[in-house]
Amino acid sequence: MTATIVDKQAATGALTGLALGDALGFPTEFDDVPSILAKHGPWRQMRLPTPAIVTDDTQMTLALGRGLRTAMDRGVLAPKRLERPLREEFVDWYQSPENNRAPGNTCLRACSLLKDESRPWQDASQIGSKGCGANMRVAPVGLVPGLSDEQRAGAAQLQSALTHGHPTALAASDLTARAVRLLAQGAEPTGLVGLLRSYAIENRSRYHHTWLGDLWTHAGDATPEEYIARGWDECLEILGRLQDAVRTVSTETDPCLATGAGWIAEEALATGLLCFLLLVDEPVTAIRRAACTSGDSDSIACLTGAFAGAYLGADAWPTEWADRIEYRSDLLTLGALWDA
Repeated sequence: MTATIVDKQAATGALTGLALGDALGFPTEFDDVPSILAKHGPWRQMRLPTPAIVTDDTQMTLALGRGLRTAMDRGVLAPKRLERPLREEFVDWYQSPENNRAPGNTCLRACSLLKDESRPWQDASQIGSKGCGANMRVAPVGLVPGLSDEQRAGAAQLQSALTHGHPTALAASDLTARAVRLLAQGAEPTGLVGLLRSYAIENRSRYHHTWLGDLWTHAGDATPEEYIARGWDECLEILGRLQDAVRTVSTETDPCLATGAGWIAEEALATGLLCFLLLVDEPVTAIRRAACTSGDSDSIACLTGAFAGAYLGADAWPTEWADRIEYRSDLLTLGALWDA
């Protein structure tokens, strides 16, 4: 068992790891593995770029973190209380001049629609998209203290649904937040995939009406249960592949070959987890492996960094790397708040 959440500064560790993975994967995102090796040398020796610039993955994680903080400053976390500040933060990100890091089309389309405050958020949600943009930013939901399981699941799914309304995006976001929470609390990595599978089976037909409203009616399913079950079934399928991969895959092969390229939500979760689980005690090596992949390298590596940092804490990361990551003070402020 690892140290307690506060002792190890799980929130600071997870947010720092997420940003470091993001910065490491940013220059490699659209390259195949041979090209990455040709440009950056052996993957186990990859250097953090100078300057250590992040992508929209970290920017939107911070937006979500600030929205959560605002909502919880106003009282008990509830759907309406979270939706307003999240919507404002996402629109602020959309309009920011710093939103120039190749953001995903789903987020851009949804946020342009969220600008209209008279529009129900469900009408802005991109119901057909299960891109990884929703679960690469969800780590704060797993890190914020004092939530019930229902609040954590509802918040994870709502923040996804504001942009990515496909049921698999919702389920993968819920699972990602759950994994971060379990690791922060000291769950043993060897049992993690089993815990996530059990959670997925338990929640397979649970539609969070109070958090999601009539979102399901936009998707063409007969019932809300049928809608959400589609997402959990896709996540269960990839968790099965992940379970096999953890036992059989070598760290020397591209993880995307086992669990997918990570452009879609369930694959980003599985491949990010695979990189962490193959190298549990070597967090820097884990994010290097995640950054040297043929898929969505920055999103895979940011998830790997979040998992490793949640489990190992702030000391997982070399000071000389952590100190020069972009948005360092914002990451530290949220981390300190949730570690307190």
